[in-house]
Order: sequence, then structure tokens, then C-alpha cells
Amino acid sequence: MTTLTGGEAIVSGLVAHGVDTVFGLPGAQVYGLFDAFHQAQLKVIGARHEQACGYMAFGYARASGRPGVFSVVPGPGVLNASAALLTAFGCNEPVLCVTGQVPTAFLGRGRGHLHEMPDQLATLRSYVKWADRIEAPANAPTVVARAFQEMLSGRRGPASVEMPWDIFTQRADTASAQVFAPLPPPQPDPDAVKQAASLIKAAKAPMIFVGSGAIDAREEILELAEMIDAPVVAFRSGRGIVSNAHELGLTMAAAYKLWPNTDLMIGIGTRLELPTMSRWPYRPDRLKSIRIDIDPVEMRRYPADAPVIADAKAATADLVAAVRKVGYSKTNRRRAAIREASASAQVEIQRIQPQMAYLNILREVLPANAIVTDELSQVGFASWYGFPIYEPRTFITSGYQGTLGSGFPTALGAKVANPDRPVVAITGDGGFMFGVQELATAVQFNIAVVTLLFNNNAYGNVRRDQRERFDGRVVASDLVNPDFVKLAESFGVAAARVTSPDHFEAALEKALVHGGPYLLSIEVPRDSEVSPWAFIHPPKP
Repeated sequence: MTTLTGGEAIVSGLVAHGVDTVFGLPGAQVYGLFDAFHQAQLKVIGARHEQACGYMAFGYARASGRPGVFSVVPGPGVLNASAALLTAFGCNEPVLCVTGQVPTAFLGRGRGHLHEMPDQLATLRSYVKWADRIEAPANAPTVVARAFQEMLSGRRGPASVEMPWDIFTQRADTASAQVFAPLPPPQPDPDAVKQAASLIKAAKAPMIFVGSGAIDAREEILELAEMIDAPVVAFRSGRGIVSNAHELGLTMAAAYKLWPNTDLMIGIGTRLELPTMSRWPYRPDRLKSIRIDIDPVEMRRYPADAPVIADAKAATADLVAAVRKVGYSKTNRRRAAIREASASAQVEIQRIQPQMAYLNILREVLPANAIVTDELSQVGFASWYGFPIYEPRTFITSGYQGTLGSGFPTALGAKVANPDRPVVAITGDGGFMFGVQELATAVQFNIAVVTLLFNNNAYGNVRRDQRERFDGRVVASDLVNPDFVKLAESFGVAAARVTSPDHFEAALEKALVHGGPYLLSIEVPRDSEVSPWAFIHPPKP
């Protein structure tokens, strides 16, 4: 037993779980916690808004595979960060929020103490995987260990712990920090695997879909794909599990060309949004399905002919062995058809201009392991299928939450996790202004993210939708922007203006070797961008 404050007891638990970096914005309720961060010599990356703290932790987790941790004040601070926690929930990332509470004497009293919410813990539990309160320093080791256990077990996700204001500085005898092993995943059912192998044996044209739940199964998935000549396609989170440099690693644009002849859909660690929730024509009477997912609830959300509830790596390895045992006869022309689909799609997507002109140059200049974050913007949307990805965890999006303004702070967290790799944030003028203040954070901590700010003086997608769907009536989607180069320079960020793809390559190369944060303001005339949506939600045949 050691005498520790509540804050010190929490930090001891964080350190025991390998945490050395915390993103945070201090305030009165969490002073004792931030003092404990300082005494433990943790790296604390401060921010100018709580939402940025959450998104930096999210970017850190997605880019590294390790838990991201942030701390903000309760009430408004937690609510400001809630978009990032919701994004982490949707993207299955282990992000831990450590927050405060009103003093113990005011808990549940509804007196209107500073930052009080009617029921903060209940609110948190509605959009994180697990949340609990630490009401005494002695409870901290167990609660912190449980938070990490929940985040890293089964379908990963965010967690939150809160502590009353006075307990952060209260001293008590406290046991040593604990680390609980992740809960054991369900083991693949041999009969379900056998059934899946039988479906593969009977298939002529299988297609594999992967999501973030399959990141750790990349070797097994590639082995399965090569064994049965199946293209592997990801929508957003699973990109790079099979490299787009491999002829079986397809973008959604190429995969759609093969979809009409597909007779078996194999989903691994994915919600199957692309084939079942978009406008891809789905034919359950002609299409068999296999699903591998660690979350049994997924099988109720979208049933499969052969559901395998298990960890993706273990289940895919078992499936490879089962397919090898039953045998699979490849179609001679399968690889040729896949190559043809990829080549044809590559030609067609070049009409998405000027987005593809910039993305082509970006891919040519960046190394394979560079990290790119997207944003809800015309170039961001096109990057989902127009920017080749070669490794997992190198293309980071806000997933199905589609959070405007998430891209830039997410990139900052990714760069903190990977200081020796290039990190580029693709953003639009609308989304960037949600977190423009974090340019100060980038300068203060020398976070060398290169930001590509595509400025079309509009919420471009909203403006297009309004014009096309509502008889040209445009409402609140035109923007009046600052001079972004001067704005960045006022923060101390190096910046340059780009007016066409012809000038982009030289400017990008200069930005990448600069060694500090850099912003390229890429000027795009309003309404000049070709809609990127034809390859995301293709027209019905």
C-alpha cells in the first residue's frame, strides 16, 4: 500500500498500461489530475478546445494501435469532446476519457455546482463502451484496469472514468496499479467454419469485404484471398489491410465493376456498409454470405448464411485451413477480370477533377507508410476510392459518424504517435474552421502535420445538394473566409498558396521537408469540383 492522491492513483494505473502521452485541457475540477501527470513526467499535449483533445487521442489510437488518453473538465468539457468519443465508438478505437465531477458532497444533489450535469455518467454510457466513477483513491487501480480491459476486449471501443473534484487531491492508502488481461474472445465454431468453407468451395466469384475489425488479420486475409482469387475491398476503415498495390486489393470503384457477378460475400470485421447499406444492388436470393465478427450482435443486425463469431485473425486462419482441406477450384480468368476492373476504374475516376489531379500527386510524393486523414470535403470524399492505400492504419477517417472538423486534430494525434512518419491532413475550408485554433497547438508542441486546405468558399457538398435537389435555393452554405495563408502565419505556421495542380508538387515537397507544421491553402473556384459521389453511391443499374 502507498499513500496516493486520487489523481496520482489514476496516473499510476495509466503508467502501468504503458501510457506516456495524454491530451488534455485542464480546469478546476481536474487540477489534481494534471498535477499528477506532471509529477509522473507524462507528456501532456494541451489543446485550445476539448473536442480537439478527444480527436487527437482518437488519431493517436488509430495510427498506433495503442490506447489514446485525454482529460477534460466535466459537463461542458465532456460534451465538447463527445463527438470524438462517439467517433471512437463508431470506429472501434480504444480512447479513454478521464474527467472530473462535482465535489462528493454535491453528487446527485442537483444544486447547480460548477459544470454539473443531471447525470454525467449515464450520458457518457450512452456513447462509450464502458464508463464508471472512482469515488475513492483506493478504488482507482481496479477501475482504471477495468477501463483498459473493456476498451481492449472483444469489439474495441472508448471508455470513460470520472472522479469527484475533491477526490483528485484526497490522500489515502492505495494498492499498486493493476493490469487485467483482455477478456478471452469467443473461439471459432468448427461447424460454422466448415459451413463457410463449403460456401467458398461452391462459389465461382467470391468477394471479401474488410473493416477495422480485420486490421490484425491482414496476413490471414491475404492468404485466403490468394487461395480463392477473391478481390478484397474496404470502404474506409479497412483500407490498406490488403494493399492497393496488390492486384487483389481493390478500391470500391473497382470492386463495384465485379459486383454483378459476385456470388459469395465474405465480410471480415466489417458492418458491410458498402454492399448492404449503399446503392449497390443487393440480391440475397443469388448471393450467399459469410461473416466473421467478434461481436455477436452484428450477426443479428445483418444475418449471414455462415456466421462465425470470433476474432478475425483466429477465424480467418481456421477458414484458410478448412478451405485448403475441402479444396477450391479457381476460375482461370478470375485474376484477369480483377485486373481489368481495376484498370477500368482507374481510368474512370480520373474524371473527378480537380480532386484526382491533387490526389495523384499526393500519392506519388508520399512514401507508402505516410498517414493521411480525410475530412468531409470534395477531395476527402474522392480519397476514399481515388487515393491508393498500402498499409493499415495509414488512412484515418471519422467512419460512419462523418464528423465535420475532425480531420485536422485527428492528424495532430496521429503525428504525435508517429513523429518520424509524414502525416498529411486533407481538409476543406468549412471543416478546418471548426478546429483552426489548434494551429496554436501544432506550433506550441511542434507537431509537424502538413495540412492541405482546399478552399472553395463553401460547404461544397451542401451547396451542391441544395442547388440540385431544391431548385437552386442555396441557404447558409456559402462561406466568407479569411486569407488562410496570413491566418496560418499569424499563428507561426509556415504556409503557402496553391492555385492549380501544376504548382502543387513543388509546394508539397517543400512542406514535407520543412520540419514543422505547414499549411497549403489550395484555392478551388466555387462549384468547379466534379461530384465524387458516383463511385460511393453509384446510380442504380
